[in-house]
Amino acid sequence: MDLNAEKDVYYLKVVSSLDNGKTWSTPVDITSQITKPDWQSDFKFIISGRGIMTSSGKLLHTIVNLEKGLHVFGSDDHGKTWFLIDTSIQPADESKIVELTDGTWMINSRVQGAGMRYVHTSIDEGQTWKTTPDPSLVDPACNASILRYSSVKEGADKNRLLFSNANSIDSRENLTVSLSYDEGKSWPVQKTIYSGSAAYSSLSVLPNGEVVLFFEANDYQDNLFVRFTLEWLTDGRDK
Repeated sequence: MDLNAEKDVYYLKVVSSLDNGKTWSTPVDITSQITKPDWQSDFKFIISGRGIMTSSGKLLHTIVNLEKGLHVFGSDDHGKTWFLIDTSIQPADESKIVELTDGTWMINSRVQGAGMRYVHTSIDEGQTWKTTPDPSLVDPACNASILRYSSVKEGADKNRLLFSNANSIDSRENLTVSLSYDEGKSWPVQKTIYSGSAAYSSLSVLPNGEVVLFFEANDYQDNLFVRFTLEWLTDGRDK
């Protein structure tokens, strides 16, 4: 790689760990698998935060090309090889993907200047998308996090999706976690985790059912980690 000849050319690589992050494999360049040749000089990046594994075992994540839109990429063989779905999704910047219980793929997107999140859904594994704004999720154009907490299909009592973001129209502050029982159609539970300056966030769920949240705070000076229960989030009303 000639850094002088390829200034501002971005390469995308994958590493893996078999010991919970103690050691890592040699990086493997997958740029040619998840981008197109005419993207070489474009500003492109894989979204920070988690991707998903679908019920069929497919790995999925999102990549942004600021000139050509958001795209989904994935793997059918647990990361040995990768593919790009050549469908541009707009409007969308940093985004997260989740699988709904009926198999629909749903993307929740940051959109610059919108003051809210946008939702994109696909019933044909990313070949086509339906796009709608979601005024119930106000947003200052900041990376957020969405994940499935539980599914009736997998034996849970309810379908639950969790979403975290800076819950403000125009300021990166008021880090909030929202809960949906209807696959993202509505978010009846919203609770502030941190009312001060806050930006990017990432959710996860522990084996004991506790929710963990990692996020930027205090004008990017701190990275905070919190954990809480579903009972705390819903004030005991998740019955």
